[in-house]
Amino acid sequence: MGGAAENETVVKQDLKVVAEVRRFVRLVTGQWDMDDFVPCLVASELVTNALQHAASAMEDDVILRLSRTEDDALWIEVQDAACGLPYMLAADTTSETGRGLFLVDQYARCWGIRALAGNVGKIVFAVVDAS
Repeated sequence: MGGAAENETVVKQDLKVVAEVRRFVRLVTGQWDMDDFVPCLVASELVTNALQHAASAMEDDVILRLSRTEDDALWIEVQDAACGLPYMLAADTTSETGRGLFLVDQYARCWGIRALAGNVGKIVFAVVDAS
């Protein structure tokens, strides 16, 4: 990840905080002179996914981290304490949910999941190009 300074925020257990997530992403991407639309979308989807499916106990933090890759793309990662791995759903046209990882897959250069050692959770990451 290029060794750049990391930007991190802890996300409260409340879906209303997604607006705060977008503000945080805009602040960081603005400092790096990057367009914020796709980073906001991808970060919002990853955080929402973690809040809806992963964070079971109120004391389990969801952590959003942003950094730069060596080629100046944006590295977005969301860490949570759940060990269950997310997967893309085949959402139908009338479903109101189930499109989060599909959107991430469409807009990110790549994305993936890394289990944390000791069965203490996972990190879902995505790389978004700067332009």
